[in-house]
Amino acid sequence: MKARIFITLKSGVLDPQGQAIHGALGALGFDGIETVRQGKVIDIELADGENAEARLKDMCEKLLANTVIEDYRVEIG
Repeated sequence: MKARIFITLKSGVLDPQGQAIHGALGALGFDGIETVRQGKVIDIELADGENAEARLKDMCEKLLANTVIEDYRVEIG
């Protein structure tokens, strides 16, 4: 079973990488960009799907996401 986890900074948390990307895009001539938020995607393949959602949530809570400053979303499929 395959899963994809999307991890993003919570709104209100400073995103220096997003700001750097925003500045670089402007320097390259890309206009009209109001904000850029940077995140990460983690693909995981599980051997079996038993309790997959609960197991993936546990992985995020314990290791993959810093839940103090990050939100995460799990897609299974």
